[in-house]
Amino acid sequence: MDALDKTSGADCNLYHCFLLDKLEQVRGLEGVCPVVVYTPNDNADFFKTILPDGFTLIPQTGDGLGERLANISRSLFEQGYEKVVILDSDSPNLPSGYIYDGLECLDKADAVNCPCLDGGYCLIGLSSHMPELFYDIPWSTGKVTEATLERAASVGLSVSLIDEWYDVDTWEDVVRLKRDLREPLDGSFYYENTCGMMGGMDNNVHYIFGFLVSSQPYNIARYMI
Repeated sequence: MDALDKTSGADCNLYHCFLLDKLEQVRGLEGVCPVVVYTPNDNADFFKTILPDGFTLIPQTGDGLGERLANISRSLFEQGYEKVVILDSDSPNLPSGYIYDGLECLDKADAVNCPCLDGGYCLIGLSSHMPELFYDIPWSTGKVTEATLERAASVGLSVSLIDEWYDVDTWEDVVRLKRDLREPLDGSFYYENTCGMMGGMDNNVHYIFGFLVSSQPYNIARYMI
């Protein structure tokens, strides 16, 4: 399967729309304190231009994804938060109900996970700082959720699982997302910005995207809370 390029050109425009839709989704949630965690650090000005009111902007720190996730969760718990739910920015139609379910699951479980169909996850929630769940994980593989659950079990942590969803990493995923635009899945979030970009596309996404150009490359946040 052909992977999308998230750093330049038309693919990046699509991920920019994903990010805008995720911001809209999180902005509409009740009873949460929204945070965007971004990289690289010199892109703060870009994120300030697109963030809705009420969001906190925090740079990612650490050498790899696992360390960055562990660092941000530690920082938020040190600030007094009792629950932390981390979302990716490339599952634009993830039902908001899944996020609320994740928060509710943390009343009884140490952690919560929403697996993706490709073996990763699009949501992980924590009831306390648990760095063990982020270290030595085979990121960007189909073993991410499996390894995370094995790690949790090895240290005696309970994990609740939410029903599977999907993220958009390949052209095949784009085709599925466009199909779900025509026939939305139950409870899926309406991804307005992405829909606006995809509405005129036909199923030959390689051809259509060849004629979409980006006036500015965006390096978007991988995770937000």
